[in-house]
Amino acid sequence: MLGSVPDDDLIIVADLEAGIGTLTRLAEQSIDLTVVVVEPTPRSIDVAERAIGVAEERGQGRLALVANKVADDQDLARIAAAFAGRELIVVPDDPDVDRADRDGCSPLDRESTAVRALRPLVDVVLDHL
Repeated sequence: MLGSVPDDDLIIVADLEAGIGTLTRLAEQSIDLTVVVVEPTPRSIDVAERAIGVAEERGQGRLALVANKVADDQDLARIAAAFAGRELIVVPDDPDVDRADRDGCSPLDRESTAVRALRPLVDVVLDHL
Protein backbone atom coordinates (compact mmCIF):
# COMPACT_ATOMS: atom_id res chain seq x y z
CA MET A 1 0.00 0.00 0.00
CA LEU A 2 2.69 2.50 0.94
CA GLY A 3 4.51 1.76 -2.30
CA SER A 4 1.56 3.17 -4.24
CA VAL A 5 1.63 6.57 -2.50
CA PRO A 6 3.18 9.31 -4.66
CA ASP A 7 6.36 10.84 -3.32
CA ASP A 8 5.48 14.53 -3.33
CA ASP A 9 5.95 15.95 0.15
CA LEU A 10 3.07 14.06 1.73
CA ILE A 11 3.01 13.36 5.42
CA ILE A 12 1.99 9.81 6.18
CA VAL A 13 1.94 8.31 9.64
CA ALA A 14 1.57 4.52 9.57
CA ASP A 15 1.34 2.01 12.38
CA LEU A 16 2.96 -0.99 10.75
CA GLU A 17 2.77 -4.59 11.89
CA ALA A 18 5.40 -5.80 14.30
CA GLY A 19 8.58 -6.99 12.66
CA ILE A 20 10.81 -5.75 9.90
CA GLY A 21 9.02 -7.00 6.79
CA THR A 22 7.43 -3.69 5.89
CA LEU A 23 10.70 -1.80 6.36
CA THR A 24 12.46 -4.12 3.92
CA ARG A 25 9.80 -3.55 1.26
CA LEU A 26 9.80 0.26 1.37
CA ALA A 27 11.84 2.18 -1.17
CA GLU A 28 15.27 3.12 0.08
CA GLN A 29 15.52 6.67 1.43
CA SER A 30 11.76 7.19 1.08
CA ILE A 31 11.25 7.74 4.80
CA ASP A 32 12.07 10.88 6.80
CA LEU A 33 11.46 9.44 10.26
CA THR A 34 11.29 5.87 11.51
CA VAL A 35 9.78 5.32 14.96
CA VAL A 36 10.72 2.01 16.53
CA VAL A 37 8.71 0.94 19.56
CA VAL A 38 10.35 -1.57 21.87
CA GLU A 39 9.01 -3.28 24.96
CA PRO A 40 11.23 -4.69 27.72
CA THR A 41 11.07 -8.29 26.49
CA PRO A 42 13.83 -10.23 24.74
CA ARG A 43 11.73 -10.82 21.62
CA SER A 44 10.75 -7.15 21.31
CA ILE A 45 14.33 -6.02 21.84
CA ASP A 46 15.54 -8.45 19.15
CA VAL A 47 12.95 -7.22 16.62
CA ALA A 48 13.74 -3.58 17.44
CA GLU A 49 17.46 -4.17 16.95
CA ARG A 50 16.78 -5.72 13.54
CA ALA A 51 14.36 -2.91 12.58
CA ILE A 52 16.93 -0.27 13.46
CA GLY A 53 19.55 -2.12 11.40
CA VAL A 54 17.27 -2.22 8.35
CA ALA A 55 16.21 1.43 8.73
CA GLU A 56 19.81 2.59 9.01
CA GLU A 57 21.05 0.37 6.19
CA ARG A 58 18.32 1.64 3.86
CA GLY A 59 18.67 5.28 4.87
CA GLN A 60 15.12 5.51 6.20
CA GLY A 61 15.48 8.85 7.91
CA ARG A 62 16.00 9.89 11.47
CA LEU A 63 15.31 7.25 14.10
CA ALA A 64 13.15 7.71 17.19
CA LEU A 65 13.24 4.89 19.72
CA VAL A 66 10.27 4.53 22.07
CA ALA A 67 10.67 2.31 25.12
CA ASN A 68 7.07 1.26 25.77
CA LYS A 69 5.40 -0.35 28.80
CA VAL A 70 8.36 0.33 31.08
CA ALA A 71 7.25 -0.90 34.52
CA ASP A 72 10.37 -0.29 36.58
CA ASP A 73 14.08 0.55 36.62
CA GLN A 74 14.97 -3.00 35.54
CA ASP A 75 12.84 -2.68 32.41
CA LEU A 76 14.47 0.62 31.57
CA ALA A 77 17.96 -0.74 32.22
CA ARG A 78 17.30 -3.75 29.96
CA ILE A 79 16.25 -1.53 27.06
CA ALA A 80 18.95 1.09 27.68
CA ALA A 81 21.64 -1.62 27.69
CA ALA A 82 20.43 -3.05 24.41
CA PHE A 83 20.38 0.38 22.76
CA ALA A 84 23.35 2.02 24.46
CA GLY A 85 24.05 5.53 23.22
CA ARG A 86 20.60 5.97 21.67
CA GLU A 87 18.11 8.49 22.96
CA LEU A 88 15.03 6.82 24.38
CA ILE A 89 11.54 8.19 24.72
CA VAL A 90 10.29 6.30 27.77
CA VAL A 91 6.60 5.46 28.11
CA PRO A 92 5.67 3.90 31.44
CA ASP A 93 3.43 0.89 31.79
CA ASP A 94 0.13 2.60 32.52
CA PRO A 95 -3.05 0.84 33.63
CA ASP A 96 -5.06 3.82 32.35
CA VAL A 97 -4.27 2.72 28.78
CA ASP A 98 -5.81 -0.73 29.34
CA ARG A 99 -8.69 0.79 31.27
CA ALA A 100 -9.46 3.20 28.44
CA ASP A 101 -9.44 0.33 25.95
CA ARG A 102 -11.84 -1.69 28.10
CA ASP A 103 -14.09 1.38 28.42
CA GLY A 104 -14.07 1.92 24.66
CA CYS A 105 -12.32 5.27 24.72
CA SER A 106 -8.92 6.63 23.81
CA PRO A 107 -6.10 7.04 26.35
CA LEU A 108 -5.92 10.60 24.98
CA ASP A 109 -9.29 11.23 26.63
CA ARG A 110 -7.82 10.33 30.00
CA GLU A 111 -4.62 12.40 29.97
CA SER A 112 -2.83 9.26 31.11
CA THR A 113 0.78 9.15 32.23
CA ALA A 114 1.68 7.17 29.11
CA VAL A 115 0.13 9.77 26.83
CA ARG A 116 2.00 12.61 28.56
CA ALA A 117 5.25 10.64 28.20
CA LEU A 118 4.82 10.71 24.41
CA ARG A 119 5.26 14.49 24.22
CA PRO A 120 8.93 14.19 23.20
CA LEU A 121 7.86 11.98 20.29
CA VAL A 122 5.36 14.62 19.18
CA ASP A 123 8.20 17.15 19.22
CA VAL A 124 10.38 14.86 17.06
CA VAL A 125 7.58 14.44 14.52
CA LEU A 126 6.82 18.17 14.45
CA ASP A 127 10.50 18.92 13.84
CA HIS A 128 10.10 17.13 10.48
CA LEU A 129 7.21 19.25 9.23
